[in-house]
Amino acid sequence: MDYFVKSGNPQKQRVGCVILGVFERRKLSAPAQQIDTASLGALTQAMRRGDMDGRVGDTLVLHGLAGVLSDRVLLVGLGRERDFDDKAFVRANEAAIGALRKTGAVDAVSYLTHLVARKRDLRWAVLRAAMTAAEHEYRFTQCKSKPDPERSRLTRLTFDVPSRGLLPEAEEALRAARALGAGMTLTRDLSNLPGNRCTPTYLGDTAKQLATDYPSIKTRVLDEAAMEKLGMGALLSVSRGSREPATFSVMEYMRGPKKGKPVVLVGKGLTFDAGGISIKPAAAMDEMKYDMCGGAAVFGAMKAVAELDLPINLVGVVPSSENLPDGMANKPGDIVTSMSGQTIEILNTDAEGRLLLCDALTYVEQHYDPDCVIDMATLTGAVIVALGSHASGLYANQPALARALTSAGEYMGDRVWEMPLWEDYQSALKSPFADMANVGGREAGSVTAACFLHRYARKLRWAHLDIAGSAWKQSPKGATARPVPLLLQFLLQRTENGDS
Repeated sequence: MDYFVKSGNPQKQRVGCVILGVFERRKLSAPAQQIDTASLGALTQAMRRGDMDGRVGDTLVLHGLAGVLSDRVLLVGLGRERDFDDKAFVRANEAAIGALRKTGAVDAVSYLTHLVARKRDLRWAVLRAAMTAAEHEYRFTQCKSKPDPERSRLTRLTFDVPSRGLLPEAEEALRAARALGAGMTLTRDLSNLPGNRCTPTYLGDTAKQLATDYPSIKTRVLDEAAMEKLGMGALLSVSRGSREPATFSVMEYMRGPKKGKPVVLVGKGLTFDAGGISIKPAAAMDEMKYDMCGGAAVFGAMKAVAELDLPINLVGVVPSSENLPDGMANKPGDIVTSMSGQTIEILNTDAEGRLLLCDALTYVEQHYDPDCVIDMATLTGAVIVALGSHASGLYANQPALARALTSAGEYMGDRVWEMPLWEDYQSALKSPFADMANVGGREAGSVTAACFLHRYARKLRWAHLDIAGSAWKQSPKGATARPVPLLLQFLLQRTENGDS
């Protein structure tokens, strides 16, 4: 779908549909009042008949109104005006797109962007409205021989703004939304692919393709021999159980100051996780193709940044492997040596993601002087028990970094919740035979996993996002592309603040 912004009177829009908001108790928004006046009270009459009260998410389609050039008028409930917040704005836009796709409209103009939620601005309204539309538009059909036919005829959606003077701001917001949409689509596509197609080699090829598509990105993909030479014993111990070779993708986007320190994004790229010798239950094991969503998010963020040509220095790192039971696979009780030289007793082979990430963090420390490092991984089921699917778990060793990520997540509706990283939890990782165990006990599983990673990030300004509950959903099943929105907003905030 094509997205645009404009400024014009709603009654003069010669399109398939005009989208208008109605607050509870049948209170018309300002654009809806204009349509009501032009149509000699048609909206008021419809509401008096009880067809629309304005409850958030309710919709009503009216056809062929006198004095109005559009074929249809779509009324969308906004809820109580005094309660109109981020959530109500997004719900209204979701309802609008859902109803619009059921009509025969080819094009539409939305006036919901006139209705800015509390503490937000026009940029936010256009960005979130376009994000919502793009999410509804996404379909994964790559693995179907005959994709389901697309019922919607909608190909063009325009977001109206109150005045022409606001068009530059709206255009910039839409540009960010388009880039974000491109990045999120890549992340979703990679995440939704099955493990027999999206292998570690496939992720390495994706990194190379980004460099082909965007000259601003420079890519190198390390093979197992190169990783062996670097001493990545933790990562390679995971890949030994698979016939698919591991890859280690490094993407550099250096468009900021020449001596500026880069932001480094590290994403777990476990393309399928059967748990290894500590094998997972069979039920829902198919969802373990999503264990590479952290890596997929890094690819999506890199694409979005390159689309926007942001003036920052950014590095993306994706260590990738499979975790399968095999005669060469890790066994409980094995001890491996990580790239940092620290030894790890593997008590549970299903806690493999941290073995990939610890070597990646050491690589970053040795090869870059980063301003900050953010790793993301579908790391623990424990974070789902703690937070459900609404928020990703956030761990950080710098309060300012935690605040910046939290702020970016709130802005984009891609929320995080900061969890403790206290030294008290480190004792759970003690091993009588190695420098550390790869798991603690049953308590605080997400916390102890983050504490494990922190042992490899003490010299870094570092944050960890546990996205096991937020990276995909079960109904309807599919990837969410989180935390790409948070990451892009975090990077945009840095450029606006001059921190690039």
